[in-house]
This record gives sequence, structure tokens and C-alpha cells, in this order.
Amino acid sequence: MTKPKRFIPLLVASAIAALAPLAASAADIAGLTPRAEGWLVKSSRDIAIDPVPANLQGETDALKAIVAKRSKEDLARFKWWSVGGPVYRWNEIVIEEVQDAFVTLPLVARHLALFHAALDDAIATSQRHRAAAYRVRGQAVDAALTSKLTPAALAPSDYAAVATAAAGVLGYLFPARADVYAAKAEAAIQSRLSAGVEFPYEANAGRAIGRQVVALAIARGKSDRSDAKWDGAVPTMDGQWKSAAPPIAPAAASWQPWLLAHPSELRPAAPPAVGSDRFKTDMAELKAFQRTPKSNHRATYWEVFGGARAHSLWNEVTRTKLMEYNVAAEVAARVLAVMNIAFADAGVACWDAKYVYWYPRPGMVDPEFKSVFPSPNHPSYPSAHSCFSTSAATVLSRLFPADAERILAIGKEASEARIWAGIHYRFDLEAGQEIGRKAGDKALARGFIGRTN
Repeated sequence: MTKPKRFIPLLVASAIAALAPLAASAADIAGLTPRAEGWLVKSSRDIAIDPVPANLQGETDALKAIVAKRSKEDLARFKWWSVGGPVYRWNEIVIEEVQDAFVTLPLVARHLALFHAALDDAIATSQRHRAAAYRVRGQAVDAALTSKLTPAALAPSDYAAVATAAAGVLGYLFPARADVYAAKAEAAIQSRLSAGVEFPYEANAGRAIGRQVVALAIARGKSDRSDAKWDGAVPTMDGQWKSAAPPIAPAAASWQPWLLAHPSELRPAAPPAVGSDRFKTDMAELKAFQRTPKSNHRATYWEVFGGARAHSLWNEVTRTKLMEYNVAAEVAARVLAVMNIAFADAGVACWDAKYVYWYPRPGMVDPEFKSVFPSPNHPSYPSAHSCFSTSAATVLSRLFPADAERILAIGKEASEARIWAGIHYRFDLEAGQEIGRKAGDKALARGFIGRTN
């Protein structure tokens, strides 16, 4: 049986080589290897694809026809979508979408975890089908071709799998824009056909994988209780958090986590009683802190980038590290999934504790004490900034140990800024950091195998 050949001019082959230098594996960056287990897909064998067509010449002819019609714009789109591997651009897109829709924490963390779990499973499944194809048919590169991308056998496109999964999950999250996402996915898939780096069968097989992963993601999304309505009541006892306005997302305390047996698994010990020695010590720290224009500026910065846009900041840090270390595509997908899932579970655990303890903010205990800006409308203990940013910093510092000091410093400043703002006690920070570290550790253990395992 004659293998179909790829038709890639030297110009495109050179572009591919520039975009994809030798990639670092997980072992290169942290001594870790991605686990085989998926987040949504139990086994790649559960995801069906059509068999390779018997008429391989038909694949060649179809690809020739597509390549013959391509334009400079097609090649530009190919280069754009190829940057960073299959997942990179879709991470940029989902961050833009949640920002435009003004989805805030903790819901945005749920969205990103679901999205990246699907993308990770899509690329992992396509890679396993590809590996199986190579094992069955062997690998023989056609010496007549100028590109080393020629496969020995047709196998699913991980780019098509990821694009289809991304568009499907985004369409579930933001149904009014489903057509926009579908068009983006098709543009991404077609760019690789126009460049001549994938055959039509490979794109179609990738689409099939993506659609099946989307179905699993939507099923989980519909059952994760993120649409639950809170039917509780704000406490009226002295020494507890009170507000005339509705508290922020109390039902998030019951959402289904990814890594925890139940939302209360990481619940910290009860905070110090109001008026206790520890309370007095931490309240005194807040009152003694000498605010400056610089500290107020940093506190305000972290109010946004450690709160309303914390997810954006930590995904940007992650993308930067993936590019700096040129991490292999399938490992990059796992890194983004692990970070965002740790982030989401830290949020669920944080909200569980907040709405169990209902601890008052400093300004509620002492109305004479003024914060730099109003406190968020949810209980004080533990600090959400500390939960979220510590979880992300824990994951990334372990995966990129050469940058651990800087990454951990970012996480620590996100926490400390709440002291500078006067809206959290130090014991809030410590409890949140503990939750974040444990969530990060659990995500790493679930996503990767270490050298000692």
C-alpha cells in the first residue's frame, strides 16, 4: 500500500522548523511525566475514530487540491495557530472570552478547569491513537520529502482534536457565541490542511475525538452543581460576618471539585475567636501597618490581578513559562490543566471554609478601622487571594524549579497585599495559603508521575 505524501514547499517547512524547535519534555523541566489517566476520558479506547481509508491516493489528491488553492493569508493563519502548540492560542482565547463576559471568581475558575480538562484529554487521546497507529504500521519517512513531519501512517490531528474540544466547551459556556467559536476552530483546522501538514482524514479523526470529549465535558458541567441556588441565611449572631447585600457565591461551597473527595476536605481549623489573643495580635498588625502610596498602589494592583483577574494573571504566567522552556505540546496541555484545576479546587475549598465560619472582616469588628478600599462581599476567613494564588504558585514552582523563587514570590505578594489593604488578618492568609498548597500538591500528584514514583 502506497503511503500518501505531504506536499510542503521549503518555505512552509522552514516556517514549521522555526516554530517548533526541539521541545522540552516534562522530565526536562521538573522530573515529572504526565499520567496516562484523563480528567474526563477514562481510556482512549473509549473514544472511537473511523479506520484509515483504504484509498490513500484519495487523501493525497484531496490534500493536493487544498494546497493548490492556498494563499499568503492561509500560511499566515497557519503560523499564528501553530505558535505554542495546539493549546496555546485557545488559552489566550478563553481568557479573553471570560474577561469579556465578566465572569468572576469563583465561577471563572470552574470554567477554566472544565475547558482545560477537555483540551488536555483531547490532545492526550489523539496522541495515544497516533502512537497506536505508528506501532501497528511502523514508521518510515519518505526520503523524497523536504519536511521531517511526514508520518508513516495517518493518525488523528491533535490540533483538530483540541480546536473542536475548545469550540465545543466554549459554546457550552457561552452559547450565544457558539458559532463564533466553531468558526475559529474550523479556521485553525483548515490552516493546517492549507499548509499541507495534515491530511483530511487526520483532521476528521481529530474532530471526532474533540466532539466526544466535548460531550463528556458538558455532562460533567451539567452535574457539577455550579448552577445551584443558595437557600441559606446570613448569620445574625455577634462576632460573625454580616452584610445587607447578598454574599458572593455562597453556593460555590457545594460545587463538585476535581481532586477532593468533598468540598470540605481541605477545610482549615476554626479561626481564632474574635477578641482572643491571636485575634488581638493580628488586628494590631493591621493597625500598626504604615501605609504609603507604594503599598496602597500594590494593594490596589492585587485587588484586581489577585482577585477579579487572578485567573488571567496566572494563565499568562503559565503561558510564558511554557514558551520560555519550549514545553512539548502534550505536556503543555497537562500543565495548563493541572494549574487551572488546582486553582478551581482551591476556590471550592476556600468557599467551603468561608461559609462555614462566617468570619467578620476587620472593619466589621472595629468600624473605626478603615481599609484602602471596600472589602469583597464575602467572609474574611480564609483569604481567597491566598487560596487561588498559592495554588497556582505551588504548581508552577514545582514544574519550573529554576523559576520557583520568583513564582512563589508572586504568590506571596498576592497574599500580603491583603494585609496592606487592611481587609484580611494574617491568620486569613495562612489558612488560605495552606489550602492553596494542598490543592496544588493534589493537582500535581494527579497530573504527573515523579521520578520517585
